[in-house]
Amino acid sequence: MKLRRRFIAALGSAALLIAAASHAQERFITVASTTSTEQSGLFQYLLPAFEKDSGIKVRVIAQGTGQALATGQRGDADVLFVHDKVAEEKFVAEGHGVKRQEVMYNDFIVIGPKSDPAKAAGKDILEGLRRIEAAKAPFVSRGDKSGTHAAELRYWKLAGVDLEKSKGTWYRDTGSGMGPALNTASSMNAYILSDRGTWLNFKNRGELGIVVEGDNRLFNQYGVILVNPARHPHVKVADGQKFIDWLVSDVGQKTIADYKIGGEQLFFPNAKR
Repeated sequence: MKLRRRFIAALGSAALLIAAASHAQERFITVASTTSTEQSGLFQYLLPAFEKDSGIKVRVIAQGTGQALATGQRGDADVLFVHDKVAEEKFVAEGHGVKRQEVMYNDFIVIGPKSDPAKAAGKDILEGLRRIEAAKAPFVSRGDKSGTHAAELRYWKLAGVDLEKSKGTWYRDTGSGMGPALNTASSMNAYILSDRGTWLNFKNRGELGIVVEGDNRLFNQYGVILVNPARHPHVKVADGQKFIDWLVSDVGQKTIADYKIGGEQLFFPNAKR
């Protein structure tokens, strides 16, 4: 009986060792990306196609763009897939990334109560924000240094609204990703700036709808960057570059364009090759 137990234990140990070895040999890269690429459902659609073509798995760290850039600076990711062009170019200029390449775009929209108590509806993002602030209508901000948060702060500034002076109970900083922030807006029946992709994939809409859209200033560009191996020698350069090359290839661009919800395209490929 003792011999049998030892044999079974040995088999179990061997199986664990084989599984561990298999996991260790698995090809993968780590991509730090904005929450919108995950919460819009794009990655669930896109990554299996890449993995099938390349044999490389992608492990995603979904966080605000500012946090993703910080992750890249620490060398905790191989590739960044984000949407704050100014911050991305600074990241590369400071030597943290090898090169920035544009991949796709969509747009920002202002979501709010269908009753629109601030009378913010229209195509002018700046006038819409001025009316929300003047009415002190509830507004939810991500407040997480993401690309969306950075864009929101730029729009307030362009609208001539000094948030430091104007902030009050009407303005709610959440420090959260796009999905959770939209949930907060839904529960408060509040206004919020969102990327269109996450909104289209968002189910808990409550009484919310699109209030402001169509302003050229709401353009939302996404870029991809390989983390600099000169700073972080462990970066998986070859496999990371394969992911980037695939994204900007005809196949990758078509895959991005093919992702739709209810027949509506969420992202528009615009890689320059």
